[in-house]
Amino acid sequence: MTKPSLRTWLIDRPSASPESMIVRCLSERGALSASQIARVTGLARSTVSTALNGLRKSGMVIEAPTSREGIRAIGRPAAAVTLNPTAGTCVGIHLGLQQIRLIVADVSHSVIAEQTIPMALDYQPQQAAQMAKSAIAQSYEENGLPMAGLLGVGISVSGPVSRDGVVLRASIVPTWAGVNIRDVFGPVLERPIFADNESNCSAIAELMWGAAIGHDDFVLFKIDLGVGGAIVQHGRLVTGIAGGAGEFGHISIDPGGDLCRCGNRGCLELYASFARPLEQISRVVRRQVTMDDVIMMAKEGDVRALRMIEDTAEIAGRGLGLIGSVLNPPLIIIGGQMALAGDILLTPLIASYERHTLIKSRDIAPALRTRIIVGKHTENDALLGAVGLVLRHQAKELSLG
Repeated sequence: MTKPSLRTWLIDRPSASPESMIVRCLSERGALSASQIARVTGLARSTVSTALNGLRKSGMVIEAPTSREGIRAIGRPAAAVTLNPTAGTCVGIHLGLQQIRLIVADVSHSVIAEQTIPMALDYQPQQAAQMAKSAIAQSYEENGLPMAGLLGVGISVSGPVSRDGVVLRASIVPTWAGVNIRDVFGPVLERPIFADNESNCSAIAELMWGAAIGHDDFVLFKIDLGVGGAIVQHGRLVTGIAGGAGEFGHISIDPGGDLCRCGNRGCLELYASFARPLEQISRVVRRQVTMDDVIMMAKEGDVRALRMIEDTAEIAGRGLGLIGSVLNPPLIIIGGQMALAGDILLTPLIASYERHTLIKSRDIAPALRTRIIVGKHTENDALLGAVGLVLRHQAKELSLG
């Protein structure tokens, strides 16, 4: 089964047809039971049953294997159906500081291949596009995949991205500021290109395969060498008019504070990221340490590492308190590398949030309290979310071609 067959169900038939709605639903959510499809799409059970019979006969939909390795292998419902893996594939790319990470998945949400491509500092966009093209070709050849089945490429960038694919600011790869991702990668890869900032991609990963499954409204708050975030409402990202929504790290909590890399003063990122604590601990122990080192030191009882993580959690909780007072979300997911510290970070962070937000847990019923939990895919969420960009939006983009 080739790409035109998938295009038929996504584009050539009316977008409101039951078959098209079911294909889009399975593309976004992976394996689902008939009752779940009915609930998500709003279609009657009898309509879903009839449409699924037709999709099965066409080969577009198959019964989900009872056991398979994949992003959604855990928690898959019984008697589930999924898109046929041969119907198409997609690629996710994350542009990092000195590396490009790439993942290949099929439309049934199974991961097929992963690659990491080392890059020099400040690598150029055209170079990245050419390296991605070579890596994709290699992955498809090694796994016997037809290039004709590649539906689209999702790209995760460390910085806000406008709706038309322009990188507005680029903190990790500064030379990318002002670059239109679609214009650079589209002609080289010759496929629809989807681009978004890494925090939004991380939120998509948690929504589709992680801690936010079953939750259509939540906030993602990332604590790493920087601070990022994303807002999801009704199952969709809130991006803002220019793509800048969710940039929690650049809320100014001290207008007279230090100068931030964004040009403002006293940004939350200056105090709630782990960049400065990492420098301080490195000076104290007289060697360069990583965030993983500090987390391990804290777990082993090192009081210096514990204090630095607790201080970071206190300020992060204060910033989250502001966000909680504005949005009052039902769920906050903590991501970024510092989330790997688990309760060492989470316990003081929750306590700080409670002190600084308006609605206190003690004043309301448990069902109305904001839950704060650690994300499931903190180590590769941006990369998985890049795949999710294609799976969730491929129909809209393909219709332009």
